[in-house]
Amino acid sequence: MTAATVTGTTFGSLLRDWRQRRRLTQLDLGIQADVSARHLSFLETGRSRPSRDMVLLLAEELDMPLRARNELMTAAGYAAAYTEHSLDDAEMGEVQRSLKQILEGHAPYPAVLVDGYWNMLGANSAVALLTDLVDPQLLTPPVNVLRASLHPRGLAPHVIDLAEYAAHLVSRLRRQAERSATTGLRALLDELSGYCRDAGLDPAAQPRDRIVLPLRLRHPDQELTLFSTVAVLGAPLDVTLDEIAIESFFPADDTTGAYLRERFG
Repeated sequence: MTAATVTGTTFGSLLRDWRQRRRLTQLDLGIQADVSARHLSFLETGRSRPSRDMVLLLAEELDMPLRARNELMTAAGYAAAYTEHSLDDAEMGEVQRSLKQILEGHAPYPAVLVDGYWNMLGANSAVALLTDLVDPQLLTPPVNVLRASLHPRGLAPHVIDLAEYAAHLVSRLRRQAERSATTGLRALLDELSGYCRDAGLDPAAQPRDRIVLPLRLRHPDQELTLFSTVAVLGAPLDVTLDEIAIESFFPADDTTGAYLRERFG
């Protein structure tokens, strides 16, 4: 759901949608927020108008992303509670410098900065290990790293355990789309699911139970094995910062580590 779709949507219907999305009854949410189920019913049906503090409380108890909290505030007739800046804005200068330092400090291993839709906002030089295997047409900005991973002209043909890796990416995106409820993520999920079906893979498959899922690549130089971590900012109070993440790749064996240090060190 984007901010543009909130127009004409009542606070009550949004609240009910998020409560059901979290699989909570009115009684469940009432107990969490110390609010009567009767009052929640009145809020959802429009018989009562919430205070600003009540909107913020319910949004917190529902663990809503900041963008969705702003939408809930607007639907209730209040101003947005959280700012939304571009990373290029002057106010974000220090944050941007810190993020760049994190990316560069991770070299000689790949690291990429992405927004809430997995569009690449920045990367270090070692990301060339992955992008060199992708059709240049998929690298025209904005570059979507999930599309570049599973597209038939992307990384997919070079992934050894593609079925398991695709299951990991699609299931992760499905969870994210469920949490954020943005139409853009649903569209991306449908796109990735289509790539899976075209490749004869089940888009509903779940990855095997492992401690860490490796990314095994048929690289022109040699087979390489990586694993990744995804880090987010702690306690962000800006919509943009709430949605960005850094995915950092690490060598999963000594051979891969030596190759990365030799090439990008």
